[in-house]
Amino acid sequence: MVEKYTAPTVGKTFRILKSISRTPQGQTLSEISQQLGISKSTVHGISAALEALGAVKRDANTRRFHLGATLFELGRAAFARIDVKDVAHPFMEQLMRKTRETVFLGIRNRDHVTILDTVESTNDLKITSPIGTTIPLLAGAVGKVFLAELTEAHAAKILDKGLPRFTDRSITDPVRYGQQLRQARQSGHAVDDEEYISGVRAVAAPIRSNGNLLAAIWVVGFAPSLGDEKLHAVAHETRC
Repeated sequence: MVEKYTAPTVGKTFRILKSISRTPQGQTLSEISQQLGISKSTVHGISAALEALGAVKRDANTRRFHLGATLFELGRAAFARIDVKDVAHPFMEQLMRKTRETVFLGIRNRDHVTILDTVESTNDLKITSPIGTTIPLLAGAVGKVFLAELTEAHAAKILDKGLPRFTDRSITDPVRYGQQLRQARQSGHAVDDEEYISGVRAVAAPIRSNGNLLAAIWVVGFAPSLGDEKLHAVAHETRC
């Protein structure tokens, strides 16, 4: 008879992940410890390892743990089971028909954004990117949406580490980039004016549930087809 092998730490890790997943508002270290009957030191060690891997993330203000996007990156099959994707997809199709441009859905995972879903433009020339592709957080409109969700102080710490230059139009000045984030907070959308890829413009907006940011949706097209007037119209459609 083969003895069944058990790994206590692995079991505790999955119990912690399940506990966090069942609480929409997230859980603190103390709450996880009390609910599962696991010592705070053990929960702290496991959660720190999970956070380093992006499997969980801790809100800088509330100190509550939420599931991280790395879990979703284990396979495209996992993406298909994410509720936000199922809810957003019909809207994405409608948005593509209205704008005639490619529409993406994504979530933040530490220093990058992961594409969960895409509805490609019907144009012969279009922007495409497969599900599971990652984009640097400091690139383009979608990153601005996620950074705008942070406090100005928290966002400033990230920006002060340095802004990459992807194109000649990339914003590398933290002060100017910070102004873009304030505009995004006020308007409810962010714009990429050929800052990530030359000749490509984009508009992004947040997707919320009960006031909490779940994901971001963004429309991407070539600059000639996304002129200022259309860009303004797309921004209105994306926010709705």
